[in-house]
Parts: sequence; structure tokens; C-alpha cells
Amino acid sequence: MARKAPSQDPVQDAPEVGAPEHAAAGLTAVRKSLRIAREQMGVRRTALTLLRVNQKDGFDCPGCAWPEGEKRHAAEFCENGAKAVAEEATTRRVTRDFFAEHPVADLAGRSGYWLGQQGRLTEPMYLAEGAEAYEPVSWERAFSLIADELNALGSPDEAVFYTSGRTSNEAAFLYQLFAREFGTNNLPDCSNMCHESSGSALTETLGVGKGSVLLEDLHKADLIIVAGQNPGTNHPRMLSALEKAKADGARIITVNPLPEAGMERFRNPQTAKGLAAGGTPLTDLFLQIRIGGDQALFRALGRLVLESERPDAVDQEFVRTHTHGFEEYRKAALAADWGETLRATGLERAEIERALEMVLASRRTVVCWAMGLTQHKHSVPTIREVVNLLLLRGAIGREGAGVCPVRGHSNVQGDRTMGIFERPAPEFLDALEHEFGFAPPREHGLDVVRAIRALRDGQAKVFLAMGGNFVSASPDTGVTEAAMRRARLTVHVSTKLNRSHCVTGTRALILPTLGRTERDVQRGGEQFVTVEDSMGMVHASRGRLAPASPKLLSEPAIVARLARAVLGGRSRVPWEEFEGDYALVRDRIARVIPGFEDFNAKVARPGGFALPHAPRDERRFPTATGRANFTAAPLEFPAVPEGRLLLQTLRSHDQYNTTIYGLDDRYRGIRNGRRVVLVRPEDAQALGGFADGAYVDLVSEWEDGVERVARGFRVVHYPTARGCAAAYYPETNVLVPLDATADTSNTPTSKSLVVRLVPARE
Repeated sequence: MARKAPSQDPVQDAPEVGAPEHAAAGLTAVRKSLRIAREQMGVRRTALTLLRVNQKDGFDCPGCAWPEGEKRHAAEFCENGAKAVAEEATTRRVTRDFFAEHPVADLAGRSGYWLGQQGRLTEPMYLAEGAEAYEPVSWERAFSLIADELNALGSPDEAVFYTSGRTSNEAAFLYQLFAREFGTNNLPDCSNMCHESSGSALTETLGVGKGSVLLEDLHKADLIIVAGQNPGTNHPRMLSALEKAKADGARIITVNPLPEAGMERFRNPQTAKGLAAGGTPLTDLFLQIRIGGDQALFRALGRLVLESERPDAVDQEFVRTHTHGFEEYRKAALAADWGETLRATGLERAEIERALEMVLASRRTVVCWAMGLTQHKHSVPTIREVVNLLLLRGAIGREGAGVCPVRGHSNVQGDRTMGIFERPAPEFLDALEHEFGFAPPREHGLDVVRAIRALRDGQAKVFLAMGGNFVSASPDTGVTEAAMRRARLTVHVSTKLNRSHCVTGTRALILPTLGRTERDVQRGGEQFVTVEDSMGMVHASRGRLAPASPKLLSEPAIVARLARAVLGGRSRVPWEEFEGDYALVRDRIARVIPGFEDFNAKVARPGGFALPHAPRDERRFPTATGRANFTAAPLEFPAVPEGRLLLQTLRSHDQYNTTIYGLDDRYRGIRNGRRVVLVRPEDAQALGGFADGAYVDLVSEWEDGVERVARGFRVVHYPTARGCAAAYYPETNVLVPLDATADTSNTPTSKSLVVRLVPARE
């Protein structure tokens, strides 16, 4: 039975605020998961889907990329995973009648929450030049329209091929293959906006741009530092791993400008203790750091390790045998100024020295992080400083120790492994050329920020997106939307409606695709796809539900048919064969990408396989020096003028990236609204006497002199770090300047925005 979607857009500017919670999950999370699942899917469909999420013979959760262990619970999903599955497996449908009733102008005035709640797309839709509404179009006509536009370009580099992190390995490999055979490396992806800083820093220091730990390492750690990350909302199943580590004696340091319920206490809904006995306290030391002060913190810890009188403080053998640049780093660390460190971090020296005691007591230390470290101007030096501390302790390539950047989308890491990258390695291009017999372009392409500039300036004319919600996810909302409207054609491969379908080029196409939960049958029989989790494990994903519509195509099929329409007889790639049997795609991946040898055989094993990681597996570091590199960057932290705050954008508990599941942030005590700004009471008073409940406009200030404004935010007095504030994205992406990016990685600096609060304009 189809379930009705909301017809009216709910009011979102009158949030109700109560006390924040101090524990995550528990019975409330179970009830919320089941309620949303029943509303979207019904009882029977809920059982068919949720009991197959993240199982060895099931499908990979379309939410986060947290790995699964060898032994799995029957309910191997979290609250937000259940929400993600429910929205994909919903019985709500968006048909041609819906588009006839809702012109684009009407859709553009709706919230992202309302758009997502309407249900699954059912057939290709086309917005002709000058038309007011999308109309149905055949697949053949859709591919022909795209082919005509692409083949009319003056250069292949006038096209942009964007990828979301939920795209499977097989689809991602085919997508980058098509783009490169077409003639461009313009392959921006969501990594450019999140963990690009991690990849840049880790590639330089360790030689591999991925984390160096497996799930079992987290379980065996003596100390886990969780910095700039909120697992309770963004990676809830990570809490189970932290609980297990605690049970085996680990200690946890949390580094965050905000107290987060999940890191205070975890009520594991899969155990009696979690449901009835109050759960497990997780954090042993909470360092409430000032936004952007993490580099200073890790530099100070490095200095204290070097100054320690303990003979084992520095792993001298590891440093001597496996590292480069130690002396330069040592001089920089010992020169760290305590006054500057305390200003940057907002911490007391005693707090940092307490953290040092825990670092020195640990032989096996894991540092986990997410966007709180990656979205600052100095993010790359910050992450390099994390590596410096671990190198001092010999905590790379040791069981229970290492770096753990926690990825978001369920296959964002796999997409990069498959070649979705605007700056591909020459060795990868050589392998493509050898395998497929064409010369791929060698000039670097466009990342997300550069793609927006190219569209804005008329240098890019066609935009294709394999999944995602590019308009809402990108910075500088007004600039991004104006840039998209300059395109001749915008194309989105999607499962549901989102704002990107409402901000179009001269012409636009929506191409509906299968979801993870659905059966994929091609000429070669029933197919499966593969994904790579946040720790480099590759495994199969098999949907079981009937497709939401007979007119859906899988992502590999869409890419293959599009490539045939665009490239025609000049292509050397057997696209039709790839569409019919994904095992043939995996055979080619095995010959192109190291670590995937015997891909089909490896992925047939229950649970999949681990990709090789030289630093972890061999203590071998494929860097320019052949060793792990200490670095000694100048200390940086954001400067905030008098009367301003430092704002970070973040998620509510009822969202995943730009997908809004509901209007509550239960853990922070906020309900029925999203336009809130969390401010320390003392700061709110000092900056204008803003009472809890007052309404303000947020005005960001940057060196270009342009004032960007987000209007109508309710002030919530909240225990943030001094001088710091927080608000939800995508509503606050309008405040992020397009050109405010991290050095080296070019990631938007969404976590360190200088803002002022002004009374809301009537």
C-alpha cells in the first residue's frame, strides 16, 4: 500500500527548544527507527529491508561508511541507517502527475525536507528550454539529448561529471571510464567537500590517503582520540565499537567544541545494559576545544612527548628506521608557544597535560576524525600534526593503532579508489590506456569549487551528476545556484527529489535509478554491486525488493547506455557487455587497480576482503622519501575580530548530509525546526544581549568584503566553546564563500566562518 507524502511544507522557523540529552541511542532510537520505517514502508516491508541491512548476504546501508565486524547482529543498523533505508524503500511515488501539478517554480519554493518526503522517482523527466514543468521522456530520447549536447561542446573539458559517494564501485569505474574516453578529467566528487584534506595530508605523510586501521584495531586500542567528530549522529554504529574498546580497557579522549550526547554515554539497543541499565559512559577526558584549534593541540602534545623524561615517550627505533624529517619537526614542536597554544585551543594547560598522561600510558593509540578537522583553511597541516604525534609514538603499522578518518557516504572511499578523481595518478591512466586501448587525458580536471567557478564563468556548459544533491551540498549557495543556471544542460541521476532538480540549466533531465535495496536484473541474470567501507574493506551489496518502477535503470546501465549514445562507434569499450554482466566490469577493475586482483573470487567470500595498505600491513611508506614524513608547518588558527563569533556548520540528528529526515535534533533538545544558532549564553549576552529565543540574521565576513546573510535563526543558549557557535547546513551554506578553501585540498572552510549576529530583519 502506498503511503501518503506530506502535501504541505511544514513551518521551519519556530523551533521548540528543551534541555539537551546526555546519552545516545537506547529505546528511544529503536522506537524512532521503527516508527519512521512503518510510516514509509509498512510493517512487512520494514521487516524485509531492515533485517537485510549490512548483512553478508544483504545490501549495504545507503547511509554512512562505518564497517561491519565478522560477527553481526540480526539488527545491524542504527537509527539514521533505518531512516536512510526507509526513505529509499518507501512506497511513496513521484509520478508524471506530480510534476504536472508542481511546476519547477513551485518545487523551488519547497524545503529540502518536503521534497525528499514525496517518495521515489519513477520515470525519466525532461525540462525543455522555456518550459515551466518537467515532462516525461523516454530513456532513448534522454540519452539522445545528452549526447547531442556533449558532442556539440567545443571541448570535452566544457563538461563536468560529478559523483556522489553512494555510487557503487562498478558504476563509479564505468563513469570515470566514460568521462575519460569522452576526453576529460573533470570528475569532481563529494570527497572534495569533506575528506579531501585527509587524503592530501595522509598521502604526503604516509603515502596512502586512507585510514590505516581496521575495525579490529579500534577494539584493541589502549587509547582512542575522537577529534572533530560526532559519532552519535553521523556514524552511530561506531558507538558499539567504542563500547567494545572500553570493555577491553581502552580510554577515550573527545576533542570537540560541542558536548555530544553519543560521546557522553551510549545506550546500546542490542544489549540489556544499554536498554535497561543506563548504558556505557564513553569519554574519559573531554577537551572542549575552540573551533580550529586542533593543530595547536596536537603540536602541544608533540612538544610534551618530546620533553617527557620517560625513556619510551618517543619510539626511537621506529623514528630512526621508518621516518624522515624528525629534526625539523622536533625544532618546530619544541618552539611551540604556550600562550599561543592556549589562545588557539581555548583550553587550560592542565587539560592538555592530562591528555599527555593518557597518550604516554598508551602503546596502541587510534586517532579518529571527521569534518571538524577537514574543513578549515589549515586542515591539511592539522591532520599532518595528528600524524606527527602518532609517528613519535610508533603508532602506525602497529596492531590497535593508527589513523582513522571516518568517511561519510557509504562508498565515497570506493569511488576514489575506482578513479573518481580530477587529479588521477599517471600510473592509473597508464593502466586504463593499456586495458582499453585509448589515450585518457592527462591534464588535471576540475574539483567541486573549480567546477562551480567554471560554470559561473561560462567555461563549463554541461553538468552531469551521478547521485547527490550538488546545489545544496556546495558552498556559497547564491553563487552556486547562479552558476548552475548558466549551464546549457543539467542532468541528475537520482532516486528521490532534491533541490538540485529545481535549480536547472537551460534544459534539465532527471534520470531515476535503482536503489541499494532493489533487485538488479540484467541480461546476465541477477546482479550485485560492491562498495568499500571507511576502513578499506570491499564487500558485495545485493538488493531484494522489487524496483520502485519498471522504468528505472541501474547506475551501471545508465552509464553504459549514455556512453554508447555519446561515443558511438568511436568507443573501444564493450559497454553493452558491461551493462549485461557486472562481473565483466569487475574483471577489468581487477586488471587496472592494484589490490583488486581476482576481484570476483575475493568478493564472493562472505564479508568481502581488505584492500592492501602498505603502512598498516608492512610499515612500508610509499611517499616521495620512501619513509613516513614528519612535517613542520607554521601554527595556524582562525582569527576572530571583536564582536564576532566563529561558526561551524553541522548536521542535526534528523539528517544525513543534505538529506533531511525530520525537523528534530533530539540529542540537542531541538524540535520542529532547523533555523537555529547555538551560542554560549555569555557570548550571546556580550554580542548584543541576545536572549534565548531571540531571532537573528547570521552575517558572514570574509576577505572579499562581501557580506553573506542567512536570515531568521533562533538563538539557542548552548554550552559551546567560548567564542564559538554552530548552525545546521545546508541552510548555512550560503555563508561559506566559494573561494574560502583549505590550502592544498581546496575543501570549503565550512567549519570556521567568522560571523556576526544582527537582529532579524522583519
